Amino acid sequence: MIQNAYIKIHIDDCIEVLKNIKEDSIDLILLDPPYNIDIAYWDTFEDYISWARLWIDECYRVLSPTGNLVIFGGTKFQGKNSGDIIELLHYIRHNTEFNFVNTIVWYYKNGISARRFFSNRHEEIIWLTKSKDYYFDLDSVRIPYDTDTLNLYKKDKRLNVDNLEKGKNPTNVWEIGRLNANSKERVGHPTQKPKEIIRRLIKSLTQEGGVVLDFFAGSGVTGVVAIEENRSAILGDIDPMTKKYLIRHFDNAKLNLSEYIQ
Repeated sequence: MIQNAYIKIHIDDCIEVLKNIKEDSIDLILLDPPYNIDIAYWDTFEDYISWARLWIDECYRVLSPTGNLVIFGGTKFQGKNSGDIIELLHYIRHNTEFNFVNTIVWYYKNGISARRFFSNRHEEIIWLTKSKDYYFDLDSVRIPYDTDTLNLYKKDKRLNVDNLEKGKNPTNVWEIGRLNANSKERVGHPTQKPKEIIRRLIKSLTQEGGVVLDFFAGSGVTGVVAIEENRSAILGDIDPMTKKYLIRHFDNAKLNLSEYIQ
């Protein structure tokens, strides 16, 4: 761990958290916002987009010129007032200066079955940047080829051996299982994301020593992965339980939260 890595946690509304963050100071904003589908009190809004545009605009202010913004979402929600990722992207494209880089499809085999439509097995992540000079480290998240495939590719003189040794681009479709009720990673939050998917985003979109902001921290998984990957994290959430979830994450990782908290 880097000596100066830290975690700051604020139990407050996201707009209040953002007001206290300096301009151009954040390397990665990693968000899993409420979807407005009434999971809990923090997931209910009368006008979702009017609320969302407040934090989207603030994200642009605090993000560094080479920084990245990623937002989890979905298109599976059928209610007109839900927090559909399409609605967020429409606002961003037509009302902000963010650059759109990728849609990442998070594919998982486990999920709820359905009878009136095809069972959903994916969510989306949109990747946005403040400029075209954004940080991206593909090599940090390449997937190694198996031995037989690597040896076969090495015989092809058209391919670069050094790149082959690094592994393959994971593409924008990521097969990573959802956490089930019995997962050892579980800390109690209903929409907790797997550490693996958070780790891939943090490693590829920030340098060691960078600062990650998550003001919909939920289970606090962004915080523990940031520390494990030698980054600092600023966390915010309106739910007081986030602090307890974060402690559980650090206990599971055999890390002492008090050594990093500011």
